[in-house]
Amino acid sequence: MSDLFDQQAHQQLQREAPLAARMRPRTLEEFLGQQDVVGQGRLLFNAIEQDTPFSMILWGPPGTGKTTLATIIAQTTRSHYIPLSAVNAGVKDLHKAAADARDRLGMQRQRTILFIDEIHRFNKSQQDAVLPHVEDGMLTLIGATTENPSFEVNAALLSRCRVLRLKALDDDDLQTIIHRALVDEERGLADRKIEMADEAIKYLALVAGGDGRVALNALEVAAMTTQRGDDGIIKLTMEAVETAIQHKTPQYDKSGDGHYDAISALHKSVRDSDPDGALYWLARMIIAGDDPMYIARRVIRMAVEDIGMADPYALTLTTSAQQAVHFVGQPEGDLALAHAVVYLATAPKSNAVYTAFAKARQDAEQTSHEPVPIHLRNAPTKLMKKMGHGKDYKYAHDYDDAVVDQTHLPESIRAHRYYEPTNRGREEKIRVWLEKIRSGKP
Repeated sequence: MSDLFDQQAHQQLQREAPLAARMRPRTLEEFLGQQDVVGQGRLLFNAIEQDTPFSMILWGPPGTGKTTLATIIAQTTRSHYIPLSAVNAGVKDLHKAAADARDRLGMQRQRTILFIDEIHRFNKSQQDAVLPHVEDGMLTLIGATTENPSFEVNAALLSRCRVLRLKALDDDDLQTIIHRALVDEERGLADRKIEMADEAIKYLALVAGGDGRVALNALEVAAMTTQRGDDGIIKLTMEAVETAIQHKTPQYDKSGDGHYDAISALHKSVRDSDPDGALYWLARMIIAGDDPMYIARRVIRMAVEDIGMADPYALTLTTSAQQAVHFVGQPEGDLALAHAVVYLATAPKSNAVYTAFAKARQDAEQTSHEPVPIHLRNAPTKLMKKMGHGKDYKYAHDYDDAVVDQTHLPESIRAHRYYEPTNRGREEKIRVWLEKIRSGKP
């Protein structure tokens, strides 16, 4: 009788679970996105097909299917599944899981998959506790984390796991997830008679930010809070979705022309030394859901194109900002980007290296057939020395100020100059020094 009550309670819980939990994919065929990880012919796809799961760390943003994928792996490979959360599990739970796995393997010949959600929250001793059981194959570990496992998982455990990177879901995948929920009669909202405008579906997919859970949670709230019309149908508009998700409509599609206009505005604000404009356009891009790593890459480009040697530290600072975004994610990483764009906007400007390299590259393309001047060639063998390689080369450190008068370009372009420093920032000192070198009077 208790089994019957337990089954009824489970069924009732399933019916009352949040939409995101009810719509969780049950098979790889239902699982959307992550084709680089589970696409046909990929390592994980083959491991599941051949019933040979391995220990892994699933690393990716929230709502990308880490927990779902772990469950599918366990079910498809007929493995016993033990899910734990690092938030409330401890060493005692890990030891119990290992003991149960040993008994199950001995009596039923069944492997055990231990899933640890938010594994980055485990301290070193907790990670060490699971290590020997992963090492001897008693447990197949699947860890899920939103943090970089290189920093959050100890090296010994990490070396015994494959790290699989999951990406934020794209808009097409999110639209498919939303549509499935609307038409699914068993687990979704089909019985509620809902009509959702195409623009509302697209908008919800856009503002969900690559997170399937966010999209389904907002859809459910919108469906619960929108009144039925006289025809008995709940009509979900973009305004209804906006109210449910509490998110203002972006002024551009992050994959459309407005996206490129905004990054152009940000770049030009930096180039024109306007920190206010730079901060505004940075904020606009973040609010619209632009990939912060894309912004970070473009900010690095600004450092080398528009600041250059006028402030060489600009490149160091912007690459540090990129690492900060990569390490801490959002929203903390947004402030690192703000730091970077303000620094660039207020730094002295120079495109001297940018233009110099363009000229040097053009010459290189046109003269790539010309030999390296013989005095600059390497001479690792007696034959090469006999052929004159390296002859008459002047070793700079043997001369005053480590400056020598010798050419370093092919004969046809030996008089060409590319780098002409400005008189702004650090380049002013470089310009004075370079003028002395070029005049032969350092």
